[in-house]
Amino acid sequence: MTDAVEVRPITETEFADWQRALKTGFLQHPTLTADQLDARRRQFVPGRLLGAFDGPRCVATFRSFAQELTAVGGATLPADAVSNVTVTPTHRRRGLLTRMMSQDLAAAKERGDVVATLIAAEYRIYGRYGFGPATTLTEWTIDVSRTGLDPRWSGPGDGGRIDLVDGEDIRKLGPELHERVRRSTPGAVSLSELSWQLRTGAVRFDSVWTEPYFAVYRSATGEVEGIVSYDSDDNWHDKQPHNTADVRWLLAATPAAERALWHYLCSIDWITKVKSGWRSPDDLLPHHLPDPRAARITTQADWLWVRILDVVRALEARTYDRAGSLVLDVVDRQGLAGGRFRLDASPEGASCTPTTDTPELTLDIAELASVWLGDQSVTRLHALGRVREERVGAVREADALLRASGRPWCPDIF
Repeated sequence: MTDAVEVRPITETEFADWQRALKTGFLQHPTLTADQLDARRRQFVPGRLLGAFDGPRCVATFRSFAQELTAVGGATLPADAVSNVTVTPTHRRRGLLTRMMSQDLAAAKERGDVVATLIAAEYRIYGRYGFGPATTLTEWTIDVSRTGLDPRWSGPGDGGRIDLVDGEDIRKLGPELHERVRRSTPGAVSLSELSWQLRTGAVRFDSVWTEPYFAVYRSATGEVEGIVSYDSDDNWHDKQPHNTADVRWLLAATPAAERALWHYLCSIDWITKVKSGWRSPDDLLPHHLPDPRAARITTQADWLWVRILDVVRALEARTYDRAGSLVLDVVDRQGLAGGRFRLDASPEGASCTPTTDTPELTLDIAELASVWLGDQSVTRLHALGRVREERVGAVREADALLRASGRPWCPDIF
């Protein structure tokens, strides 16, 4: 029975059992070595790891941690980042995820977090808890032979340079560049020191870890403006190379850095294809190539999901390119952030206040999250029946007010 299963924060002594349940839920080998377990203990924060216990055995897992999310315009907001969500196959359909999620979101609301965030492994799970898909990812595969690039390319022609470095260098250079990029990128999230240690192999959660290549772009003034981490395979047949460079992540603070790194990847001897890794859907990548058709979209999907916990702070934090006013009736089945609000916005700032005025639009808290970062269209959601227009013309006005000049993007997974 469900009520016989206890949901609560785990203690440090229960961490090993919690990890076993986590690995089981993700269909991974459940046993961890002592070293692997010690490495994963770095994620233990009292009160932020929840477990469901049937007797002494952990049968469901849930972890959250502090994060910052960048809103449209560059403001950073405190977020409750959700990860490591599993339910053991023997205990599915018993409401365990609902109990863990409800407990965590209530605590996040109490702490003053403005939003919660997650990367959804499955699409149909998280809408019921008020999460909406708020950013999209796109992955390209580049056919190097079709790019039109000069195969004799020997470096950037703008006075900059590209150097190969090691993981220790990345731990020094990466965090500062990431901060520059994420503070100007709506949808981007903060990264912890542990994240950089994991990316560079200083800390290893699993026994199998392959060191990638790291390349740094420095401008003519010597400033680090771009970094790429990538792998390559070793694929030859008929005495010809057919190797692929697989980008783990690429950060660029300027278009010049981005262009130089893509050109570098396409110039590596024996590389015939480049897989871009997860990029923004309006990334400049295809048009950094003389022939953009050489970059073919191979993946396009939802990425970062957002759950708004404070409508007022969320709508006031972002910027708006035009002036407008809307009365929104926000439906929240969890009772955390719903209500009726008047949004008065302009390029100079925004005010969002509770109101009893007649609503002009009615939408679920999940749909508000999808349009808040500017990725989704109110008009499109209205056509899908997920936004109700209470005043003629309100949908068109909301679209113009809430859309942003560029699409949001979350460069990271967590």
